[in-house]
Amino acid sequence: MAQFNIRVYGVLQNKDKSILVSDEFIRGEYYTKFPGGGLEFGEGTRECLKREFKEETGLDVTVGHHIYTTDFFQISAFNKTDQIICVYYWVHAKDLSALKTSQIPFDFSQEHKLHKTSVPESFRFIDWHLLNEASVTLPIDKIVVNILKNGQ
Repeated sequence: MAQFNIRVYGVLQNKDKSILVSDEFIRGEYYTKFPGGGLEFGEGTRECLKREFKEETGLDVTVGHHIYTTDFFQISAFNKTDQIICVYYWVHAKDLSALKTSQIPFDFSQEHKLHKTSVPESFRFIDWHLLNEASVTLPIDKIVVNILKNGQ
């Protein structure tokens, strides 16, 4: 049965103006995307984003201005019966010192590298000047990168 899948993502910029991305191994494929996740019944989009950031990164964030909401038909990359709707916001964190990041894409555990049995996630910052469509995997994230870079 076809249904809507609502996802909420945050764009976090550090003091150097670099943008946080999440590298993930999902259903046998590697993806680089903005941090965030699925809206649960009974919560608003801002609540969802705060929860997702806490769960994924350990960070307490403040949700800022809305950046973009999907305005076209898009099938989910992970469930071909779902129409995906994504909402993007700027997020801010007072203290990033607790966030474990790497400069290496997909910097996963040795266990995952050997057996690919876990669903790992690692975080890294991409320099603002190097950020482009190719920096992220998902089609709607690519649109958001263009909005960020071109102010559209």
